[in-house]
Amino acid sequence: MEILGQAIEWIVRTVGTLGYPGIFIMMLLESSFFPFPSEVVMIPAGYLAYKGQMSLTAAVVMGIAGSLAGALLNYYLALWLGRAFLLRWGRYVLLTPDKLERVEVFFARHGEISTFIGRLITVVRQYISFPAGLARMPLARFMFFTGLGAGIWVVILAVIGYIAADNQELIRRYSEEASYGLLAFCVVAVGLYVWRQKRKRARV
Repeated sequence: MEILGQAIEWIVRTVGTLGYPGIFIMMLLESSFFPFPSEVVMIPAGYLAYKGQMSLTAAVVMGIAGSLAGALLNYYLALWLGRAFLLRWGRYVLLTPDKLERVEVFFARHGEISTFIGRLITVVRQYISFPAGLARMPLARFMFFTGLGAGIWVVILAVIGYIAADNQELIRRYSEEASYGLLAFCVVAVGLYVWRQKRKRARV
């Protein structure tokens, strides 16, 4: 716990030192293929906003912009390099063939809405842009669904940091409650999407 506390303190200092560009860069890394959790960026940013050292709105905007930039990086890597390249070299950035296959199945099962739902699910979040790029999903729709999902997640984390401040127990509790709430939301959203698609096909 002491090491965790020191790590969080270091991240708070780093975000505070780098400011808004730091939030953008860190969230870009988190949204791409680097194993960098968004919780350790946006919750400290919310805490700094609580202390009056940042604007909560500006922190959220930079967090969403960084998330979108990282997702676009993955999208274009998949679009330009193709599946064979990702399978061969992806393991060096922790994108194993097994992970790629799982997100491809997720994308195939849920369609374009998976780029929205995927942003709200841990692990899937970093990799869902790859199958979207491989499938040549229309860029405007990709950015809309990705930005919407990333926006919800970034706002939740920043608000947790703002409300809980430096209370680690509250942060843990609110994060767990948010995760369960998002899981329920994802189930409902996918159910509605599938129902709507079935209705559209039935009309044809």
